[in-house]
Amino acid sequence: MKINITSALRSGIAVMCLVAAAVAPLAAHHSFAAFNMTDEKTVVGTVKQVEWTNPHIWIWIDVPNDKGGKDAFGFEGMSPNYLERRGWSRTTLKIGDKITVTYHPLREGNTGGMFMSGKMETGKILTGGGSNN
Repeated sequence: MKINITSALRSGIAVMCLVAAAVAPLAAHHSFAAFNMTDEKTVVGTVKQVEWTNPHIWIWIDVPNDKGGKDAFGFEGMSPNYLERRGWSRTTLKIGDKITVTYHPLREGNTGGMFMSGKMETGKILTGGGSNN
């Protein structure tokens, strides 16, 4: 049996390219490049919306501004599955709940960022890794 080295090499390169193409989106999905990981900010607001969706939940709160209005802040959290294993549920945060959120801000300066922790009016502490009473 004669093996064509050139053909085998081309096939190997093609397989490596396919694997690299499949892995690149996974690496990008777990990138923190959008967030300033060296900075922490805190805001107080009212829960406007909770998107309990994969791959990550989103929490939207209205934060009073200095003009007498409200600014919408969006916070990316962990996956529902991850949070459920740590005590969260889709009803942990309800529309109208008051919350203080600590977060890593977005690099481009928009309102919101990566959810780190939150404190409810009841005193309940929520962390990016789950909830603590």
